[in-house]
Amino acid sequence: MQLIVRYTHQDATAFRTAFDADAEDRGRNGLSLLQLWREDDGHSWALFQVSDAKSAREYLSGAAKVFETQAGVTASAPHFLETV
Repeated sequence: MQLIVRYTHQDATAFRTAFDADAEDRGRNGLSLLQLWREDDGHSWALFQVSDAKSAREYLSGAAKVFETQAGVTASAPHFLETV
């Protein structure tokens, strides 16, 4: 299972700094970063491998909100995907 998230943020540099600092917390919650893209100065996309869907969903509804505040994220759109 994978997770792709589109982030809307105020500052690309601040977002990346906070995103990198949050890596350990994401890892503890079943998420491994596969790829990070910058769409433009205000949007980034992240693709994760999900090893524990329950923990990942709990992270998104809890600790990820702290990361988003620190990163200047104004909106995020997570999508869990499975290869068929």
